[in-house]
Amino acid sequence: MLLALRINVLAKGYSGISLETLQQVIEAFNASCLPYIPEKGTVGASGDLAPLSHLALGFIGEGKMWSPKSGWADAKYVLQAHGLKPIILKPKEGLALINGTQMISSLGCEAVERASAIARQADIVAALTLEVLKGTTRAFDTDIHAVRAHRGQIEVAFRFRSLLDSDHHPSEIAESHRFCDRVQDAYTLRCCPQVHGVVNDTIAFVKDIITIEINSATDNPMVFAERGETISGGNFHGEYPAKALDYLAIGVHELAAISERRIERLCNPSLSELPAFLVTEGGLNSGFMIAHCTAAALVSENKALCHPSSVDSLSTSAATEDHVSMGGWAARKALKVIEHVEQVLAIELLAACQGIEFLRPLKTTTPLEKVYDLVRSVVRPWLKDRFMAPDIEAAHRLLVEQKVWEVAEPYIEKYRREHIPESRPVSPTAFSLDSLRMNKCVGTDHSDQNEL
Repeated sequence: MLLALRINVLAKGYSGISLETLQQVIEAFNASCLPYIPEKGTVGASGDLAPLSHLALGFIGEGKMWSPKSGWADAKYVLQAHGLKPIILKPKEGLALINGTQMISSLGCEAVERASAIARQADIVAALTLEVLKGTTRAFDTDIHAVRAHRGQIEVAFRFRSLLDSDHHPSEIAESHRFCDRVQDAYTLRCCPQVHGVVNDTIAFVKDIITIEINSATDNPMVFAERGETISGGNFHGEYPAKALDYLAIGVHELAAISERRIERLCNPSLSELPAFLVTEGGLNSGFMIAHCTAAALVSENKALCHPSSVDSLSTSAATEDHVSMGGWAARKALKVIEHVEQVLAIELLAACQGIEFLRPLKTTTPLEKVYDLVRSVVRPWLKDRFMAPDIEAAHRLLVEQKVWEVAEPYIEKYRREHIPESRPVSPTAFSLDSLRMNKCVGTDHSDQNEL
């Protein structure tokens, strides 16, 4: 990704590189000749100088390089194996190859894509948990979210309705508790549109910044051929992607923070009305107890990783480069935070599917049954304790490969396309203004009315 983005910058024609040299770089890319680049060493201004210098090193036949054909070897031998020659640099070309924000933005691209994938699937996992915990869909009513019209919140509420709307995808579980006396659910269930929603909006904001960044000329000095001028500027400074990726880490982390609390509710019999830690014979088996501890540990680690790296700056280059972005670390830790979020949601997915086992023979909605079937295709139910790490990894892989989204998306989009009227199930804890007026007309005691 880094090499592709660097080629994109050079191709814009503001870097002072010859077409011949650029063509040599493209040929190396097409042959998958990839220089060794250490992940540490950039302060994010003047661009990613150290990593990009390693990139250029391989093209001049120095350092290490990898390709599918040769594996790791000295760069000159890898190039030779593909019929390529080391680049002989012309004036300005060395600087043109090493000045820019492509390490930050290449890692940032991966972070945005993985964040988008896990945010979509977090709604599905949470909807499954809500079913297991016998929650209500009333909190996802269209009118509630129309009066606080954040785009992410509205979309998340829509996804919940499309997955849980019992009149269109009948849920025997929902019907079994429709007339219970619970007034409202815990925030970790009821407030998913508000919490997951801002994550979606954060990702969209960061995606806009990263998209502009990867399609920008971030070189220095900039060569404006039409004007016949070369001008020194600061487009190499990584503050834009650094700040955006710090924000991304903070935003996406909340998916894990709220997921861990839902795992607690699933495992805690006083909250779930399910067997303790989702396993029978609790004294003999610990069930999901340690899996929940793992989720808590990952969430705690994320809290440290979410400290913004871009609030730091150290003067370098004899105080000429006296403000830097620390964007390389922002990008790397954003990816680590997102990986932890994926793993926590994998644990919740497994816990929710295990909870379903205790509600059988009742079934949930059609799309959520499909998600359950997907999970059970790779992980069997827990009857007694077993080595759990492979199961967590299998669920993690389903999320990374977006298999959960692939199963549920057709039902979500069908609901969107067909504009199916929203079902609003009757609840004994809800009341209407009409019922209040009728009570008043028949002489309801006014003190009771005021209290209500």
